[in-house]
Amino acid sequence: MIDCGLFQERVYESRNWGPPLLPPSSIDALVLTHAHVDHCGLLPRLVAQGFSGPIITTQATAELLAVMLRDSAKIQLEDANYKIKRHRREGRENAKPQPQPLYTLDDAEQAIRQVQPEAFRDWITVVPNVRLQFHDAGHILGSASLEFDATEGSLRRTVIFSGDIGQWNKPIIPDPAPVKRADYVVMESTYGDREHQEEGDVGSKLGRIIQETSARGGKVVIPIFALERAQELMYHISRLVHEEQIPKLPVYVDSPMAVDVTEIFRKFQEHFDEETWKLIKLGEPPLQFPGLKMTRSTEESRLINDVRGPAIIMSTAGMCNAGRIKHHLRQTIENPKNTLLFVGYQGEGTLGRQILDGKPRVRIHGREFHVKAKVERIYGFSAHGDRTDLLRWLGHLESPPKHVYLTHGEEDASLRLAHDIQQELKFPVTVPQYESAYDIE
Repeated sequence: MIDCGLFQERVYESRNWGPPLLPPSSIDALVLTHAHVDHCGLLPRLVAQGFSGPIITTQATAELLAVMLRDSAKIQLEDANYKIKRHRREGRENAKPQPQPLYTLDDAEQAIRQVQPEAFRDWITVVPNVRLQFHDAGHILGSASLEFDATEGSLRRTVIFSGDIGQWNKPIIPDPAPVKRADYVVMESTYGDREHQEEGDVGSKLGRIIQETSARGGKVVIPIFALERAQELMYHISRLVHEEQIPKLPVYVDSPMAVDVTEIFRKFQEHFDEETWKLIKLGEPPLQFPGLKMTRSTEESRLINDVRGPAIIMSTAGMCNAGRIKHHLRQTIENPKNTLLFVGYQGEGTLGRQILDGKPRVRIHGREFHVKAKVERIYGFSAHGDRTDLLRWLGHLESPPKHVYLTHGEEDASLRLAHDIQQELKFPVTVPQYESAYDIE
Protein backbone atom coordinates (compact mmCIF):
# COMPACT_ATOMS: atom_id res chain seq x y z
CA MET A 1 0.00 0.00 0.00
CA ILE A 2 1.21 3.52 -0.81
CA ASP A 3 0.31 6.23 1.75
CA CYS A 4 -2.77 6.32 3.99
CA GLY A 5 -3.99 9.90 4.22
CA LEU A 6 -6.64 11.78 6.12
CA PHE A 7 -9.45 13.41 4.10
CA GLN A 8 -9.52 17.06 5.14
CA GLU A 9 -12.13 18.52 2.79
CA ARG A 10 -15.51 18.72 4.55
CA VAL A 11 -17.34 17.13 1.63
CA TYR A 12 -15.17 13.99 1.95
CA GLU A 13 -14.61 13.85 5.73
CA SER A 14 -17.07 10.97 6.14
CA ARG A 15 -14.65 8.72 4.23
CA ASN A 16 -12.29 8.86 7.21
CA TRP A 17 -14.91 7.03 9.27
CA GLY A 18 -15.86 4.46 6.65
CA PRO A 19 -14.73 0.83 6.58
CA PRO A 20 -11.34 0.15 4.95
CA LEU A 21 -11.46 -0.58 1.21
CA LEU A 22 -9.57 -3.85 1.78
CA PRO A 23 -8.79 -5.89 4.92
CA PRO A 24 -5.91 -4.12 6.73
CA SER A 25 -4.51 -7.46 7.90
CA SER A 26 -4.03 -8.45 4.23
CA ILE A 27 -1.51 -5.64 3.61
CA ASP A 28 2.09 -6.90 3.81
CA ALA A 29 3.77 -3.48 3.93
CA LEU A 30 2.97 0.21 3.56
CA VAL A 31 5.34 2.69 1.91
CA LEU A 32 4.98 6.34 2.87
CA THR A 33 6.01 9.17 0.53
CA HIS A 34 6.06 11.94 3.16
CA ALA A 35 4.66 13.13 6.47
CA HIS A 36 1.81 15.47 5.49
CA VAL A 37 -1.45 14.32 7.10
CA ASP A 38 -3.23 13.93 3.75
CA HIS A 39 -0.71 11.13 3.12
CA CYS A 40 -0.14 9.68 6.60
CA GLY A 41 -3.03 10.85 8.80
CA LEU A 42 -5.09 7.63 8.69
CA LEU A 43 -2.20 5.31 9.55
CA PRO A 44 -3.22 4.95 13.24
CA ARG A 45 -6.75 4.01 12.23
CA LEU A 46 -5.41 1.44 9.73
CA VAL A 47 -3.20 -0.02 12.47
CA ALA A 48 -6.12 -0.11 14.93
CA GLN A 49 -8.14 -1.98 12.29
CA GLY A 50 -5.52 -4.72 11.93
CA PHE A 51 -2.53 -3.59 9.84
CA SER A 52 0.62 -4.93 11.52
CA GLY A 53 3.25 -4.71 8.77
CA PRO A 54 6.15 -2.27 8.41
CA ILE A 55 5.63 1.39 7.47
CA ILE A 56 8.63 2.02 5.22
CA THR A 57 9.77 5.60 4.69
CA THR A 58 12.82 7.89 4.64
CA GLN A 59 14.77 8.70 7.79
CA ALA A 60 13.65 12.33 7.99
CA THR A 61 10.03 11.39 7.31
CA ALA A 62 10.17 8.80 10.09
CA GLU A 63 11.04 11.51 12.63
CA LEU A 64 8.49 13.97 11.26
CA LEU A 65 5.82 11.27 11.17
CA ALA A 66 6.05 10.70 14.92
CA VAL A 67 5.37 14.41 15.53
CA MET A 68 2.55 14.58 12.99
CA LEU A 69 0.65 11.51 14.21
CA ARG A 70 0.87 12.43 17.90
CA ASP A 71 -0.32 15.95 17.15
CA SER A 72 -3.12 14.71 14.92
CA ALA A 73 -4.37 12.36 17.64
CA LYS A 74 -4.31 15.16 20.22
CA ILE A 75 -6.12 17.61 17.92
CA GLN A 76 -8.85 15.08 17.17
CA LEU A 77 -9.36 14.41 20.89
CA GLU A 78 -9.44 18.18 21.60
CA ASP A 79 -11.94 18.79 18.78
CA ALA A 80 -14.16 15.92 19.95
CA ASN A 81 -14.14 17.28 23.51
CA TYR A 82 -14.87 20.82 22.26
CA LYS A 83 -17.88 19.54 20.31
CA ILE A 84 -19.16 17.71 23.39
CA LYS A 85 -18.93 20.96 25.42
CA ARG A 86 -20.70 22.87 22.64
CA HIS A 87 -23.47 20.27 22.55
CA ARG A 88 -23.93 20.73 26.30
CA ARG A 89 -24.22 24.52 25.89
CA GLU A 90 -26.76 24.01 23.11
CA GLY A 91 -28.79 21.50 25.15
CA ARG A 92 -27.77 18.54 22.96
CA GLU A 93 -25.81 16.62 25.59
CA ASN A 94 -28.03 13.55 25.14
CA ALA A 95 -27.64 13.53 21.38
CA LYS A 96 -26.39 10.24 19.95
CA PRO A 97 -23.84 9.38 18.87
CA GLN A 98 -21.56 11.66 20.91
CA PRO A 99 -18.46 12.97 19.10
CA GLN A 100 -15.49 10.59 19.24
CA PRO A 101 -11.90 11.02 18.04
CA LEU A 102 -11.04 9.15 14.85
CA TYR A 103 -8.22 7.36 16.69
CA THR A 104 -6.38 7.60 19.98
CA LEU A 105 -2.85 8.55 21.00
CA ASP A 106 -2.23 4.84 21.73
CA ASP A 107 -3.16 4.03 18.12
CA ALA A 108 -0.71 6.70 16.91
CA GLU A 109 2.06 5.32 19.16
CA GLN A 110 1.53 1.81 17.77
CA ALA A 111 1.78 3.11 14.19
CA ILE A 112 5.03 4.91 15.10
CA ARG A 113 6.46 1.63 16.46
CA GLN A 114 5.85 0.01 13.05
CA VAL A 115 7.92 2.60 11.14
CA GLN A 116 10.99 1.32 9.27
CA PRO A 117 13.32 4.23 8.30
CA GLU A 118 15.47 3.85 5.16
CA ALA A 119 17.98 5.98 3.26
CA PHE A 120 17.46 7.72 -0.08
CA ARG A 121 18.74 5.84 -3.15
CA ASP A 122 19.30 2.50 -1.37
CA TRP A 123 17.46 -0.48 -2.86
CA ILE A 124 15.08 -1.95 -0.25
CA THR A 125 13.24 -5.27 -0.50
CA VAL A 126 9.60 -4.56 0.39
CA VAL A 127 8.20 -8.06 -0.20
CA PRO A 128 9.67 -10.91 -2.26
CA ASN A 129 10.24 -9.84 -5.89
CA VAL A 130 9.50 -6.17 -5.17
CA ARG A 131 12.33 -3.67 -4.58
CA LEU A 132 12.02 0.02 -3.73
CA GLN A 133 14.22 3.07 -4.11
CA PHE A 134 13.48 6.56 -2.68
CA HIS A 135 14.14 9.67 -4.83
CA ASP A 136 13.95 13.21 -3.42
CA ALA A 137 10.59 14.75 -4.40
CA GLY A 138 11.60 18.32 -3.42
CA HIS A 139 8.24 18.81 -1.67
CA ILE A 140 9.11 18.88 2.05
CA LEU A 141 11.94 17.59 4.20
CA GLY A 142 12.23 13.83 3.64
CA SER A 143 9.62 13.67 0.87
CA ALA A 144 10.16 10.99 -1.74
CA SER A 145 9.05 9.69 -5.08
CA LEU A 146 8.96 5.89 -5.10
CA GLU A 147 10.58 3.68 -7.73
CA PHE A 148 9.37 0.08 -7.53
CA ASP A 149 11.13 -2.70 -9.41
CA ALA A 150 8.80 -5.72 -9.56
CA THR A 151 9.45 -9.11 -11.13
CA GLU A 152 7.24 -12.12 -11.77
CA GLY A 153 8.97 -14.97 -13.57
CA SER A 154 10.65 -13.44 -16.61
CA LEU A 155 8.43 -10.33 -16.47
CA ARG A 156 9.83 -7.14 -14.96
CA ARG A 157 8.09 -3.80 -14.45
CA THR A 158 9.10 -0.42 -13.04
CA VAL A 159 6.30 1.52 -11.36
CA ILE A 160 6.79 5.11 -10.13
CA PHE A 161 4.64 6.80 -7.51
CA SER A 162 5.43 10.51 -7.65
CA GLY A 163 4.31 11.42 -4.15
CA ASP A 164 3.86 15.20 -4.04
CA ILE A 165 6.24 16.98 -6.41
CA GLY A 166 7.79 20.25 -5.24
CA GLN A 167 8.85 23.37 -7.08
CA TRP A 168 12.30 24.05 -8.43
CA ASN A 169 14.43 26.78 -6.79
CA LYS A 170 12.57 26.69 -3.47
CA PRO A 171 14.44 27.61 -0.26
CA ILE A 172 15.81 25.13 2.30
CA ILE A 173 15.30 21.80 0.49
CA PRO A 174 16.77 20.51 -2.81
CA ASP A 175 14.96 20.45 -6.17
CA PRO A 176 12.95 17.37 -7.21
CA ALA A 177 15.23 14.56 -8.41
CA PRO A 178 14.57 13.29 -11.96
CA VAL A 179 13.28 9.77 -12.47
CA LYS A 180 14.38 8.48 -15.86
CA ARG A 181 12.54 5.25 -16.52
CA ALA A 182 9.12 3.81 -15.76
CA ASP A 183 6.62 1.41 -17.26
CA TYR A 184 3.81 2.95 -15.22
CA VAL A 185 3.54 6.26 -13.35
CA VAL A 186 1.04 7.18 -10.63
CA MET A 187 1.32 10.95 -10.30
CA GLU A 188 -0.18 13.79 -8.27
CA SER A 189 -2.07 16.62 -10.00
CA THR A 190 -2.86 19.15 -7.25
CA TYR A 191 -1.96 22.23 -9.32
CA GLY A 192 -2.22 20.58 -12.73
CA ASP A 193 -4.47 23.35 -14.04
CA ARG A 194 -2.52 26.48 -13.02
CA GLU A 195 0.79 28.25 -12.73
CA HIS A 196 2.16 29.83 -9.55
CA GLN A 197 2.31 33.28 -11.09
CA GLU A 198 3.32 36.13 -8.81
CA GLU A 199 3.98 39.83 -9.34
CA GLY A 200 7.58 39.79 -8.11
CA ASP A 201 9.09 37.16 -5.86
CA VAL A 202 7.20 35.76 -2.87
CA GLY A 203 9.54 37.43 -0.35
CA SER A 204 8.78 40.87 -1.76
CA LYS A 205 5.04 40.22 -1.78
CA LEU A 206 5.17 38.96 1.80
CA GLY A 207 7.12 42.07 2.80
CA ARG A 208 4.53 44.36 1.18
CA ILE A 209 1.63 42.66 2.98
CA ILE A 210 3.41 42.88 6.35
CA GLN A 211 4.30 46.56 5.80
CA GLU A 212 0.76 47.56 4.74
CA THR A 213 -0.91 45.66 7.60
CA SER A 214 1.55 47.05 10.14
CA ALA A 215 0.85 50.60 8.90
CA ARG A 216 -2.88 50.01 9.57
CA GLY A 217 -2.01 48.83 13.07
CA GLY A 218 -3.21 45.33 12.29
CA LYS A 219 -2.04 41.75 12.55
CA VAL A 220 -1.08 39.38 9.74
CA VAL A 221 -2.69 36.02 10.52
CA ILE A 222 -1.34 33.12 8.49
CA PRO A 223 -2.85 29.61 8.61
CA ILE A 224 0.13 27.28 8.27
CA PHE A 225 0.94 23.66 7.80
CA ALA A 226 3.41 22.97 10.63
CA LEU A 227 5.55 20.90 8.31
CA GLU A 228 7.44 22.84 5.60
CA ARG A 229 5.15 25.88 5.22
CA ALA A 230 6.01 27.19 8.67
CA GLN A 231 9.73 26.75 8.05
CA GLU A 232 9.61 28.37 4.60
CA LEU A 233 7.74 31.36 6.00
CA MET A 234 10.33 31.65 8.78
CA TYR A 235 13.01 31.60 6.08
CA HIS A 236 11.47 34.52 4.17
CA ILE A 237 10.58 36.56 7.27
CA SER A 238 14.15 36.04 8.48
CA ARG A 239 15.47 37.52 5.22
CA LEU A 240 13.08 40.50 5.54
CA VAL A 241 14.17 41.06 9.17
CA HIS A 242 17.90 40.84 8.46
CA GLU A 243 17.58 43.15 5.44
CA GLU A 244 15.36 45.59 7.44
CA GLN A 245 12.58 45.33 4.85
CA ILE A 246 9.82 45.14 7.49
CA PRO A 247 9.30 46.96 10.81
CA LYS A 248 10.35 45.25 14.04
CA LEU A 249 7.37 43.34 15.38
CA PRO A 250 6.68 40.07 17.19
CA VAL A 251 6.40 36.96 15.03
CA TYR A 252 4.49 34.10 16.69
CA VAL A 253 4.69 30.50 15.52
CA ASP A 254 1.76 29.15 17.53
CA SER A 255 1.94 25.40 17.10
CA PRO A 256 3.66 22.84 19.31
CA MET A 257 4.05 20.66 16.23
CA ALA A 258 5.71 23.44 14.22
CA VAL A 259 8.20 23.91 17.06
CA ASP A 260 9.03 20.19 17.04
CA VAL A 261 9.23 20.06 13.25
CA THR A 262 11.61 23.03 13.18
CA GLU A 263 13.93 21.16 15.56
CA ILE A 264 13.89 18.17 13.18
CA PHE A 265 14.75 20.49 10.28
CA ARG A 266 17.77 21.68 12.26
CA LYS A 267 18.75 18.05 12.92
CA PHE A 268 18.64 17.06 9.23
CA GLN A 269 20.68 19.97 7.88
CA GLU A 270 22.44 17.63 5.43
CA HIS A 271 19.21 17.83 3.39
CA PHE A 272 19.42 21.64 3.07
CA ASP A 273 20.18 23.25 -0.28
CA GLU A 274 23.24 25.40 -1.07
CA GLU A 275 21.52 28.75 -0.56
CA THR A 276 20.44 27.83 2.97
CA TRP A 277 23.95 26.66 3.87
CA LYS A 278 25.36 30.02 2.73
CA LEU A 279 23.05 31.87 5.15
CA ILE A 280 24.01 29.54 8.00
CA LYS A 281 27.71 30.22 7.33
CA LEU A 282 27.02 33.98 7.27
CA GLY A 283 25.60 33.75 10.78
CA GLU A 284 22.01 34.33 9.59
CA PRO A 285 20.32 30.95 10.18
CA PRO A 286 16.91 31.21 8.49
CA LEU A 287 15.01 29.38 11.23
CA GLN A 288 16.13 31.82 13.95
CA PHE A 289 15.79 35.62 13.95
CA PRO A 290 15.01 38.59 16.28
CA GLY A 291 11.32 38.82 17.25
CA LEU A 292 10.56 35.13 16.68
CA LYS A 293 8.49 33.56 19.47
CA MET A 294 7.71 29.83 19.35
CA THR A 295 4.73 28.85 21.52
CA ARG A 296 3.88 25.40 22.78
CA SER A 297 1.35 25.66 25.61
CA THR A 298 -2.33 26.52 25.40
CA GLU A 299 -1.74 29.35 27.88
CA GLU A 300 0.99 30.87 25.66
CA SER A 301 -1.40 30.64 22.73
CA ARG A 302 -4.16 32.47 24.62
CA LEU A 303 -1.77 35.26 25.62
CA ILE A 304 -1.24 36.10 21.93
CA ASN A 305 -4.81 37.43 21.92
CA ASP A 306 -3.76 40.07 24.46
CA VAL A 307 -1.05 41.51 22.19
CA ARG A 308 -1.86 45.04 21.11
CA GLY A 309 -0.49 46.51 17.91
CA PRO A 310 0.99 44.89 14.81
CA ALA A 311 2.17 41.30 14.90
CA ILE A 312 2.51 38.23 12.70
CA ILE A 313 0.66 35.13 13.89
CA MET A 314 1.31 31.81 12.18
CA SER A 315 -0.82 28.96 13.45
CA THR A 316 -2.05 25.53 12.45
CA ALA A 317 -4.01 24.06 10.75
CA GLY A 318 -3.26 25.21 7.22
CA MET A 319 -6.82 24.80 5.89
CA CYS A 320 -8.39 26.29 9.05
CA ASN A 321 -10.30 23.05 9.59
CA ALA A 322 -8.96 22.35 13.10
CA GLY A 323 -6.49 23.46 15.74
CA ARG A 324 -5.44 26.83 17.16
CA ILE A 325 -5.89 28.87 13.98
CA LYS A 326 -9.65 28.84 14.53
CA HIS A 327 -9.23 30.64 17.85
CA HIS A 328 -7.01 33.30 16.25
CA LEU A 329 -9.49 33.77 13.40
CA ARG A 330 -12.28 34.38 15.91
CA GLN A 331 -10.21 37.20 17.42
CA THR A 332 -9.14 38.85 14.15
CA ILE A 333 -11.51 38.07 11.29
CA GLU A 334 -13.94 40.94 11.96
CA ASN A 335 -11.30 43.69 12.17
CA PRO A 336 -10.52 45.41 8.81
CA LYS A 337 -7.07 46.43 10.08
CA ASN A 338 -5.99 42.78 10.01
CA THR A 339 -4.92 40.62 7.08
CA LEU A 340 -5.69 36.94 6.64
CA LEU A 341 -2.89 35.60 4.45
CA PHE A 342 -3.19 32.21 2.77
CA VAL A 343 0.00 30.57 1.56
CA GLY A 344 -1.15 27.04 0.77
CA TYR A 345 -3.77 24.89 -0.86
CA GLN A 346 -7.28 25.17 0.59
CA GLY A 347 -9.36 22.04 0.08
CA GLU A 348 -12.91 22.18 -1.17
CA GLY A 349 -15.39 22.89 1.64
CA THR A 350 -12.76 23.85 4.24
CA LEU A 351 -13.05 27.05 6.26
CA GLY A 352 -9.96 28.41 4.51
CA ARG A 353 -11.52 27.80 1.10
CA GLN A 354 -14.75 29.56 2.15
CA ILE A 355 -12.79 32.65 3.24
CA LEU A 356 -10.68 32.64 0.06
CA ASP A 357 -13.78 32.27 -2.11
CA GLY A 358 -15.12 35.52 -0.61
CA LYS A 359 -17.89 34.19 1.60
CA PRO A 360 -19.06 37.23 3.64
CA ARG A 361 -19.88 35.20 6.76
CA VAL A 362 -18.27 31.99 7.98
CA ARG A 363 -18.98 29.61 10.84
CA ILE A 364 -16.27 29.06 13.46
CA HIS A 365 -16.86 26.94 16.56
CA GLY A 366 -20.60 27.00 15.99
CA ARG A 367 -20.87 30.81 15.61
CA GLU A 368 -21.12 33.04 12.55
CA PHE A 369 -18.46 35.72 11.97
CA HIS A 370 -18.38 38.50 9.36
CA VAL A 371 -15.24 38.43 7.22
CA LYS A 372 -14.03 42.04 7.47
CA ALA A 373 -10.27 41.48 7.58
CA LYS A 374 -8.41 41.87 4.30
CA VAL A 375 -7.85 38.53 2.57
CA GLU A 376 -4.61 37.94 0.64
CA ARG A 377 -3.02 34.94 -1.03
CA ILE A 378 0.50 34.12 -2.16
CA TYR A 379 0.65 31.13 -4.50
CA GLY A 380 4.43 30.83 -4.67
CA PHE A 381 4.73 29.43 -1.14
CA SER A 382 3.02 26.22 -2.16
CA ALA A 383 5.11 23.11 -1.58
CA HIS A 384 3.39 21.66 -4.66
CA GLY A 385 4.76 22.18 -8.12
CA ASP A 386 2.47 23.86 -10.64
CA ARG A 387 1.47 22.63 -14.09
CA THR A 388 4.87 23.47 -15.59
CA ASP A 389 6.73 21.76 -12.73
CA LEU A 390 4.65 18.60 -13.04
CA LEU A 391 5.23 18.40 -16.80
CA ARG A 392 8.93 19.07 -16.24
CA TRP A 393 9.19 16.21 -13.71
CA LEU A 394 7.35 13.77 -15.98
CA GLY A 395 9.33 14.94 -19.00
CA HIS A 396 12.57 13.58 -17.50
CA LEU A 397 11.49 10.06 -18.53
CA GLU A 398 13.82 8.91 -21.31
CA SER A 399 11.12 6.83 -23.02
CA PRO A 400 7.30 6.95 -22.87
CA PRO A 401 5.67 4.91 -20.07
CA LYS A 402 2.98 2.40 -20.91
CA HIS A 403 0.52 4.52 -18.91
CA VAL A 404 0.23 7.47 -16.52
CA TYR A 405 -2.45 7.60 -13.80
CA LEU A 406 -3.26 11.01 -12.28
CA THR A 407 -4.37 11.12 -8.65
CA HIS A 408 -4.37 13.61 -5.74
CA GLY A 409 -6.11 16.51 -7.42
CA GLU A 410 -9.55 18.03 -7.80
CA GLU A 411 -11.29 16.82 -10.94
CA ASP A 412 -10.72 19.94 -13.07
CA ALA A 413 -7.00 20.04 -12.22
CA SER A 414 -6.51 16.34 -12.97
CA LEU A 415 -8.40 16.48 -16.28
CA ARG A 416 -6.53 19.59 -17.44
CA LEU A 417 -3.16 18.03 -16.64
CA ALA A 418 -4.18 14.80 -18.39
CA HIS A 419 -5.01 16.80 -21.52
CA ASP A 420 -1.69 18.64 -21.41
CA ILE A 421 0.33 15.44 -20.90
CA GLN A 422 -1.37 13.87 -23.91
CA GLN A 423 -0.84 16.97 -26.05
CA GLU A 424 2.72 17.87 -25.01
CA LEU A 425 4.34 14.56 -24.03
CA LYS A 426 2.12 12.15 -26.00
CA PHE A 427 1.85 9.79 -23.01
CA PRO A 428 -1.36 7.74 -22.48
CA VAL A 429 -3.15 9.05 -19.36
CA THR A 430 -6.08 8.04 -17.17
CA VAL A 431 -7.73 9.97 -14.32
CA PRO A 432 -9.13 7.21 -12.08
CA GLN A 433 -12.42 7.51 -10.27
CA TYR A 434 -12.58 6.93 -6.52
CA GLU A 435 -12.46 3.19 -5.68
CA SER A 436 -11.57 2.18 -9.26
CA ALA A 437 -8.94 -0.55 -9.80
CA TYR A 438 -6.43 -1.18 -12.59
CA ASP A 439 -4.22 -4.17 -13.43
CA ILE A 440 -0.55 -3.75 -14.30
CA GLU A 441 0.11 -5.90 -17.35
